[in-house]
Amino acid sequence: MSHYHLVCLVCGREFAPKDVEYVCPDHGDEGVLDVVYDYEALAGEIELQDLDMGSMWSYRPLLPVPSEAATPPLKVGATPLYESPLLARRSGVRRLWVKDEGVQPTGSLKDRASAMALVKADELGSAVVTTASTGNAAAALAGLAASVGRETVIFVPAAAPEAKIAQLLAYGSTVLLVDGAYNDAIELCLRAGERFGWYNRTTGFNPYMSEGKKTVAYEVAHQLSWEAPDVVVVSVGDGCILGSLWKGFHDLIELGAVDSMPRLIGVQAEGSAYLADAWASGEDVLTKAPIRPDTVADSISAALPRDRLKAMRAVKESHGAFVTVTDEEILAAIPVLARTTGVFAEPAAAAAWAGFEGAVQSGLATAKDRVVVLSTGSGLKDVPAALKAVSLAGLEPRHVSSDPATLEETLEEFDR
Repeated sequence: MSHYHLVCLVCGREFAPKDVEYVCPDHGDEGVLDVVYDYEALAGEIELQDLDMGSMWSYRPLLPVPSEAATPPLKVGATPLYESPLLARRSGVRRLWVKDEGVQPTGSLKDRASAMALVKADELGSAVVTTASTGNAAAALAGLAASVGRETVIFVPAAAPEAKIAQLLAYGSTVLLVDGAYNDAIELCLRAGERFGWYNRTTGFNPYMSEGKKTVAYEVAHQLSWEAPDVVVVSVGDGCILGSLWKGFHDLIELGAVDSMPRLIGVQAEGSAYLADAWASGEDVLTKAPIRPDTVADSISAALPRDRLKAMRAVKESHGAFVTVTDEEILAAIPVLARTTGVFAEPAAAAAWAGFEGAVQSGLATAKDRVVVLSTGSGLKDVPAALKAVSLAGLEPRHVSSDPATLEETLEEFDR
């Protein structure tokens, strides 16, 4: 008997896992489902305090997969949590850590969801897995699928960074560049998956993607000796990671592993602020029209966030907030994170730190708070943006002559 069931976030209808694959049939593609566990039964099966944090699969009893299911060989999860006294002092909070998801096998937190997708696809015997992505989710699926020899078909907006597209091709995926926005890619992916029977990994459509991503919350609590931080900050596009953080901490509270929910702060680019605007105005995200996104942070560019229901729940029920940042602030945050923590973040990941600085100024965090900033992807994902960021910060290389006789004179400049 399964230790979980599915619930529609729109109407509350419940389903057994075998009765529905992706969404509530009463609401079409918008019928987002939530995975709900039998916590009483789980409490007797797992002792979280006794677990070693070897990978995301260390928490298998809290995931919607059979105990005997084979998992991809690439190590996903167990990413480092670095404390940064420099950033804590700069922001005026008691303690601050940066969780570096850029060290995942394909360079982003999205590996957690893709690992889950491949296990679920294997359950169903699906030979092909598909997704729509601005880059990171696609790379995650392509890389993890390559490790198990699974075929992938990926729909990507043609404007995605070249480095991300190159990653997909290197992993052997069939890449379809869509002459349109991210939401156009999603629509094509959904129709193709349905037509050809491919397993669909797309965020905000497949309910199990949140379950893979929520393991980052388990790790944060684990690394802090099973004490939840006061605040967790993450950038937001589709809203899946934000919603997954809430889900992970909710699981831990229900199981008695932690005693409080962190305030979750979602950071959006000003040019892609669908959720932040809806939160500020009290609009219903089920009826709010799509926007026209425009931001340097491609990974958080979304006209209509697919997981907007879970993201809004996360902020409201954690007594958190949404904040927005400009593209200039996002780019400025890249060298700040790198120079103070050694974590090299892509624009979407650096947005979390940029947003937290604004959150502090708005009184959303205080001097007594313990804060985790989630860096979701490696700066190597978008080198042109990083080059622009360091240039705007006035960080330029120095040219020196090849003549050793002039070296001392050049180095004397550093003492001035």
